[in-house]
Amino acid sequence: MSFASETKDELARVMPEKQCCKLAELAGFIRSAGTIRLTDDDRFEIMLAPSRPSIARHYIKLFKKYFHIDIGIDNKEDTRYRSGGAITMTITPDMRSEYILRETGILIIKEGDNYFNEGVYQGIVRNKCCRRAYLRGVFLGTGAMSAPEKGYQLEFVLDSREYANDLRKLIHTFVDLDAKVYQRRSRFVVYMKNAQHISDMLAIMGAHSQYLKLEESRMRKELIGKVTRVMNCDNANSDRRVDAAQKQVAAIRKLEKSDKWAGLTEKLKELAIMRRNNPDASLTELGEMMSPPLGKSGVNNRMQRILEIADSI
Repeated sequence: MSFASETKDELARVMPEKQCCKLAELAGFIRSAGTIRLTDDDRFEIMLAPSRPSIARHYIKLFKKYFHIDIGIDNKEDTRYRSGGAITMTITPDMRSEYILRETGILIIKEGDNYFNEGVYQGIVRNKCCRRAYLRGVFLGTGAMSAPEKGYQLEFVLDSREYANDLRKLIHTFVDLDAKVYQRRSRFVVYMKNAQHISDMLAIMGAHSQYLKLEESRMRKELIGKVTRVMNCDNANSDRRVDAAQKQVAAIRKLEKSDKWAGLTEKLKELAIMRRNNPDASLTELGEMMSPPLGKSGVNNRMQRILEIADSI
């Protein structure tokens, strides 16, 4: 099962306690997963397409608790409103579909006429707890996310620019969260790519187990990355040390064949011989071999003097 499916299954087990949160979650789900059509007698019918059985079961319970209606899974031959073989559920006029649309802020009256609200109805997301519930409903309706092992992206695929912008603003009401909007063909996508923001979003919506899994994955990736960087750094340092030692040995052999060897001080000769006989040793190790022992800085200074004399030949 994918990480996104596991997240949705966990969120589908979260039942809001407050009535305001129940309504907010239902509004988010209907707005993101619903299709509204007119019946033959010009009344509204709501078609819902939950992507997983767990989501269908969750909303059957939630509609029962809040609106006191019994909806089930459709077995109709009419598949015009199905999406990719998804489960479908219908709220008919007899189930007070118009009343549900009005209470969730999706259908509003303006100057005596009915209008569909293209954005997020602000009256339903005044409280922080309701904003959390609303985001959970939208994610269960149309959310998607990549597995943490492959990358970090959480997105909501929506049908209008206005709704996408409103949802982005809603996300921004939570401290330190950031989301962006882009158009994908005829749809509009609100997305996050920052791992910390995605992790926080999971916690906000109530997917605490998935939050812990994502955090574990993040820490594992960071640890592997840190170890890799250290190893690369160590390898690079080792390569530079080998190159430097080879140049030093070559310079010392050059000096030994010249008349300038005799002019070296005893301290420089001691270090030169020590390096020639120990080409793999570090400067620190060379200093420990000398008598008396010499620090790395002192060894480096003497070695630079040897190289300068060799270069003058």
